Amino acid sequence: MQHFYNAADTLIDDVLAGVSALTDVRIAEPSQHLRILVRADWDREHHGRDQVALLSGGGGGHEPAHAGFIGEGMLTGAVVGGLFASPSVDAVLAAIREVCGAAGCLLIVKNYTGDRLNFGLAAEQARQEGLAVSMVIVGDDIALPDAPQPRGIAGTLIVHKLAGWLATQQTPLETLSERVDAALPRIASLGLALSHAARPGEAKAPCAPELGLGIHNESGVRRVEPESASEAVETLLAPLTETLSARGYAPPYVALLNNLGGAAEQEMQVLAASLLVNRRGLALSGVIGPAAMMTSLDMQGFSITLVAADDDLVSALAAPTTAPAWPGLNTPCAPARFTPQVSETTVPEHVERDAAVETRLHAAIEILRDSRQALDDLDARSGDGDAGTSLASGAEAVARRLDAGQLESARPGALFGAIGACLARDMGGSSGVLLSILFTAAGAELAENDDLAAALAVGIERMQRYGGAAQGDRTLLDALIPAVETLREGGDLALAAERAREGADATATMARAGAGRSAYLPESALQGVTDPGAEAVARVLGALAEA
Repeated sequence: MQHFYNAADTLIDDVLAGVSALTDVRIAEPSQHLRILVRADWDREHHGRDQVALLSGGGGGHEPAHAGFIGEGMLTGAVVGGLFASPSVDAVLAAIREVCGAAGCLLIVKNYTGDRLNFGLAAEQARQEGLAVSMVIVGDDIALPDAPQPRGIAGTLIVHKLAGWLATQQTPLETLSERVDAALPRIASLGLALSHAARPGEAKAPCAPELGLGIHNESGVRRVEPESASEAVETLLAPLTETLSARGYAPPYVALLNNLGGAAEQEMQVLAASLLVNRRGLALSGVIGPAAMMTSLDMQGFSITLVAADDDLVSALAAPTTAPAWPGLNTPCAPARFTPQVSETTVPEHVERDAAVETRLHAAIEILRDSRQALDDLDARSGDGDAGTSLASGAEAVARRLDAGQLESARPGALFGAIGACLARDMGGSSGVLLSILFTAAGAELAENDDLAAALAVGIERMQRYGGAAQGDRTLLDALIPAVETLREGGDLALAAERAREGADATATMARAGAGRSAYLPESALQGVTDPGAEAVARVLGALAEA
C-alpha cells in the first residue's frame, strides 16, 4: 500500500464524498455519473436573479481545488473530471443548468486543451438553450515563457476570489467577465517540485528538482539544484518579478504560497519565512497561505503566485468568504518580540582552573562531537533520532563556557553545579534535564562531601526519582549505574569504563523497556539495538579513562 486510497478507479469519487460530507454543498446523485458540487444554499431562481453564478473545475487530484472553494464570495459550483482529466461536456452543461439564473453564469477555466474544449462546447450549448454564459481562461503559469497557451495553475484561485467578490456586488455578467479578463495579466505563477505526483498504486519515483513541473506531471522548463528553501524561493521570485515588471506592473505585490500536495507543514512554514525575508525587495502587501490550495496528489513541491494588486484586487482578496479552503489574506509584519526572563548564569570573579580536569573535559566533549551521527543513527532505530544531536549540543554549551574560562574546574562541586546549570539552559529533551539533575545534585553533594562516587550516586538517585527509570530499563542508567558502583567499590576509572561498556552492550538484548524512549516501542523493534544514552555514557567514560 503506497497511499491511503481505496481503489484507483474510485479515488475522485471517494474524495468528493469526503468533501460533500464535511462542507456545505450539494452533490449530484452518484447514479448520474456526473461529479458536480453546488453551494447548498444556492437557488438559481432566487440568488441567480441578481447574482452571476460562478463555475470552475477540471480534473480531480488537485484538491481542495476546486470543490473546496465553493461558498459565498467564491464559487457557486465545481465540475470535476477523472484524475487529471477534464470533466465531460455533459457534466459541465448539467452544472450550468443547475446554477444559472437570469443574471447568467461565468465559467472560470484553466488553460488546458481538454478544459477549454469541454467547458467551451458546454457554454455554446447552454447559450443555444437561452442561458447567458461567459467564459474566462486562466493561463498564469510562466514556466514556459514562449508557450502560446500558458498553463493555468494556482493563480486560478485569485480569479475565483475576484470573480466571487464582484458577483456578490451584483456586477452584471458582461462587466464581471471584462474585469476578470483585465486582471489576468496581473497574475503570474511558477512552481518547483522535488518529486513527481505518484498516481494511485504507484510508488513515488525519485527525480531531480524541476522548475515549472506541471500539475499533471508535465515536464518543467529545466532541472534546478537549490541547496536551501531560501534558494528555492529565490529561484521562483526572480522570473516572477521579471515577468510582472515586463508587463508594466510594479510592486507592491500580493503573494500566494501554495503547497503542491506533498510538502510537509514544516517545509511550507520555512518557505513562508524565506518568502517574507525577500518582502522588502518585493514590497509584499499581502500573503495568502501557506496552504494546500491547488495540489497535484502527493507532489513534493510548492508554487508562488504574485499578483500586481490594485485596490479592487486587494478588496476582493480580503473580502470574507464561506469557502472552506480559502486561507485568507494576511498582511506581513515584523513579529512582536519580547525578552523572556531566564535564569542568570553567574561567573565567579576569580575562577580556579585545573589543567588535568579540563583535559578530561575536552576529551568528553570531543567524543560527544565525534559520536553525534552514530548516536543519532542508533536513536533513529529506537526513538526520534536526535540523541546524538542533543548530547552534542550540551557538550558544545559546556565547551563554550570552558573555552571562555568560566568553569571552576579546580573545585568539583562548583564545576558539577555549573555544568548542570549549563545543560538545563542549553540542552533540550529529556536527556538534557536528566543530566542536569545528575550534575546539579552531584555538585551539591560534592560541596558538602568530597567523594565523587558518592556524589554521583546521589545524582543517580535523583535522576531515578524524577525520571522513573531503573537499571534494566534500556536507558543510560544501564551503563552509568554499574560504572558508579565500580567507583564506589574502589575500582579505578578504567574499570568503571569497562563496566559501562558491558552495561551499554547488554541493552541490545534486553526485553521491552520499562521507561525512556524505548518504552514506546515493541520488543521486536529493539532487539540488537544498543540504547543510545547508554552508548554515550560508555563512550564518554572510555574517553575519560584514556585522557
